[in-house]
Amino acid sequence: MTDPDDSQLIERVKRGDERAFLSLYDRYASRVHGLTLRILGDPMLAEEATQDTFLKLWSRAGQYLAERGSLTVWLLTIARRTALDRLRLESRRPAASQADDPEDALHTLPDRSSLHEDSRWRSMYFAVQSLQPDQRRVIELAYYQGLSQSEIAEVLGWPLGTVKTRLRAALESLRREWHKP
Repeated sequence: MTDPDDSQLIERVKRGDERAFLSLYDRYASRVHGLTLRILGDPMLAEEATQDTFLKLWSRAGQYLAERGSLTVWLLTIARRTALDRLRLESRRPAASQADDPEDALHTLPDRSSLHEDSRWRSMYFAVQSLQPDQRRVIELAYYQGLSQSEIAEVLGWPLGTVKTRLRAALESLRREWHKP
């Protein structure tokens, strides 16, 4: 038995066929990862961009039009755009302290009276870390990974209303924490 070609697989993916999706993943994951790694220069970010690319393939398979080009070109275009979006996001994101030792963290705590931007970002990092896990997760996906609410719902397998509620609650908690005297 011969392997199905890309056009057969993408048609099956459009109908929700997970096996066809996994076949395309097996066929193209190394090429997508290679491209994202070349653009991003960081294996972890490249892995995330690769996963995002295949999530987009799964959710947007119906947008693929064979008359406009090969599946390979379409998929690598998605990968390139995803990696460039990630690159832009990373360049805007402040570095967060990864201190696990409270003594180390104490030295990075900002002076509340300071208006220095790094201090404000560090205090925001601690505010985000103080959120409930579900709230922290939606904040991280929305603001650190740049996902839309619909994409977050897809990634987490939650109803869209739940994502909106948790995001709103998280933002209220952050607002209260951020404006503490």
